[in-house]
Amino acid sequence: MTESGREIEIEVLRYHPEQDKEPRFQTYRVPFLHDTSVLQGLQYIKDQLDGTLTFRWSCRMAICGSCGKMVNGEPKLSCHTFLRDYYPGKLRVEPLSHFPIVRDLAVDQTDFLEKLEKIKPYIIRDEEKPVSEGVYRQSPKELARYQQFSHCINCLLCYAACPQYGLDSDFQGPGIMALLHRYNSDSRDQGTAERMPIVNAEDGVWSCTLVGYCSEVCPKHVDPAAAVNRNKVNSTMDYFLRFLSPRGADS
Repeated sequence: MTESGREIEIEVLRYHPEQDKEPRFQTYRVPFLHDTSVLQGLQYIKDQLDGTLTFRWSCRMAICGSCGKMVNGEPKLSCHTFLRDYYPGKLRVEPLSHFPIVRDLAVDQTDFLEKLEKIKPYIIRDEEKPVSEGVYRQSPKELARYQQFSHCINCLLCYAACPQYGLDSDFQGPGIMALLHRYNSDSRDQGTAERMPIVNAEDGVWSCTLVGYCSEVCPKHVDPAAAVNRNKVNSTMDYFLRFLSPRGADS
């Protein structure tokens, strides 16, 4: 028991694919203080009650993005979500929706990582200038075009919130579209032509059904729904420019 004498029941999804036919829930009683996070509750379970529990975490400061979980059905960073907000009710913790379970609360992120690699999430230059010529300068206005979208921490909460990704995992998804938009909007980048086929594809921005829940759950206020909407405009312009001047578009 803690100094406050409060305990909360945490119901955790357990699944070891090598031995379990299907996932199950296991309940633990966890003591907590006012500032005890859901992640700390899981760590208490692993350290004091059941060392077989598996989950991911790293920084504990809402920066690394690795501790995302479904907390009472909502995608949350478990290090930035507190047990006090669910007391005296029972708390249910599950792995992020729409991803295969590796074990317990850890999910397989392969699909997202493969999509991330394809958009080339870095600045592309046709030709780099010598270091002796100095840095590539940007105005505050140019920075403002993409700065919001550069705050993405790849936590995958937006994917767990996206009903379209849940129905069709071929969809590039909100996080990928936000990061793609971040680099296409950067005045230093010259890789837009390489990324636009991903935007224009059937599983690109046009698969989005405009629910907007992805932006609501983002812990960094990135607003991936806005990135998708802006890229629908960019995709439309790209199509008409190619239609009106196909030779110029290919040159």
